[in-house]
Amino acid sequence: MTRSWRRIQRLASVASGALVLYGCAAPAVDLPSAPARGHAGARPGRPGFVVAAPHGGRDVDTDDIAVEIARRTGFGLVVAPAFGPDAYETRVLEASQGPLRFYAEIRGNDRRDCAGQIEIATVGVDRDLALRLRALAELIRDAHLRAHRHVQRLDVLVEPGTRDGILRLPQRALQIELPACARRDWRETYAAILADFLAQAVTLPPGR
Repeated sequence: MTRSWRRIQRLASVASGALVLYGCAAPAVDLPSAPARGHAGARPGRPGFVVAAPHGGRDVDTDDIAVEIARRTGFGLVVAPAFGPDAYETRVLEASQGPLRFYAEIRGNDRRDCAGQIEIATVGVDRDLALRLRALAELIRDAHLRAHRHVQRLDVLVEPGTRDGILRLPQRALQIELPACARRDWRETYAAILADFLAQAVTLPPGR
């Protein structure tokens, strides 16, 4: 048994106990009003932490998911259906209110069918932390789905991303791509799953 796997098992033990009441991990936070659906906008929140939907108009419902995550976590929020690259970066830094410590980006894919998978590209995450992030995401997903058995259980893939564009700025970033079914059919459930996941993901230390 590897050292990484033993750490994942310890994480699983702690997380499963914490998730008995899964809503407690990320209580809703009342922040200033979010951008109206289909409109660009930014809103500050917890300094250094931002969740964004960079293609809120094209990637249907990613804007609503980002708004709900920001509401639950207190992260800053950027919804950008029409920003150019420079303006988008400016809005993210405004929402961060200083150095960007953690950035979560919500995207969608254009495949017609439900791919059955949530794909998470990472920046500032080594292999050990990637394994722990995947284990955490699966534990939180399963805790939620016990109360929502009609919702499809989507697999989680965590892999390295590229540090370019806005992703060159944060210390750690998760670029989360959701299939259409998660955004269209089970948006509220997967928004809650991602909010709890991100609220706990930011507390995980780097791998050793």
